[in-house]
Amino acid sequence: MGSLTFVVPPAFDGQTVQSFLRMGCGLSWRMVVKLKRVCDGITVDGEHKRTIDRVSVGQTVTVNMPEDAVKIEAASIPLQVAFEDEQLLVVDKPPFLAVHPSAGKPEPTLANAVVGYFAERGENLSFRPISRLDRNTSGLLPIAKNPHIAFAMAHSIEKTYLAIVCGELTGEGLIDQPIRVKEGSLITREVGEGGKESKTLWRSLGTDGEVSLILVKLLTGRTHQIRVHLSHLGYPLVGDTMYGTDTALPRHALHCTRLCFSHPVTGEKTGLHSPLPPDMAEFLETHNIRRIIDDQSLCI
Repeated sequence: MGSLTFVVPPAFDGQTVQSFLRMGCGLSWRMVVKLKRVCDGITVDGEHKRTIDRVSVGQTVTVNMPEDAVKIEAASIPLQVAFEDEQLLVVDKPPFLAVHPSAGKPEPTLANAVVGYFAERGENLSFRPISRLDRNTSGLLPIAKNPHIAFAMAHSIEKTYLAIVCGELTGEGLIDQPIRVKEGSLITREVGEGGKESKTLWRSLGTDGEVSLILVKLLTGRTHQIRVHLSHLGYPLVGDTMYGTDTALPRHALHCTRLCFSHPVTGEKTGLHSPLPPDMAEFLETHNIRRIIDDQSLCI
C-alpha cells in the first residue's frame, strides 16, 4: 500500500479534509471516496480523520492508497527504465511491443512487462500508463504507481517526438486540423469536419531531399495524431503503411524523445530524453542526415 503526505498551507487553515485533498492536493473525487473505505485511509498528524473533519495550518495529512487488484498477468521482459521514484515509473519502450493486451493477440505486452517488473520487487501494483504509444512507436512512456498520480498528470506532460517523413520538408509550422474516425473503420483516423480539435507543432531538423527528420510536439493528444496530421500535410511517416505507402522501414519512424513535467508530489520539474533507436538512426545515416540530439535542438 502506497502513501502520500501533504502539509496544510495557510490557505487551507480551517478547511475540511475533503476540501484540502480535492482543492489543495489535486486528488480526484473517486480517490477521496475510496479512501473512506480504507482502514486509516486518511490520517492527520497520525490520527484517523473523516473527510468532514477540519485541518489546521502546519498539520501533516497522509493518505494511504488502497491495495491494487492486479488483473494483468506478469511477464519477465527486460525493461529500460528512464526514471523511477515512489510515485512514477518512466520506461523507454522499444518498437514492436504493444502497450496493452488485446483480444486474439496472446503476445506479451508492455503492461505484462511492467506488472512483472513490479512483482519482482514485491510490489502489487497495476499498470497505469499516463499516455499511450502505438505498438510500433518507440520512446518514453510514463506510468503511474497509484491512481492519484495518474489523475494528476493526465494532461500535464509535454511530449516531443522525432519523426522521419517521406519527402523534402523544411521550416516549421502548426497543423491545426480536426481528426475523426474514418468512416467504415474502427481504427483508422482522418482529418475531417466534425472531428476533435487537434494541434501539432513541427520543425524540420534536416533533409536530403528524399526524406526529412522533424521534431514534433503535441498540443492535443488524439489517436494517431502525428501520423494523420503529417500524412494530411503530404509528408507521411517513413514505414507507415496505414497513412502512407512507404516500406523502407518495417515500422513507422516515430520516437517519443522527450518528456517534461512537474512532479505532482514534489513539484520538481523534470526533463527526460531518449536518443533515437538504432533502426531510425541507421536509416538516417544511409541518407546522410546528421542526427541532432542535443537539448537545444529538442526544443520547439
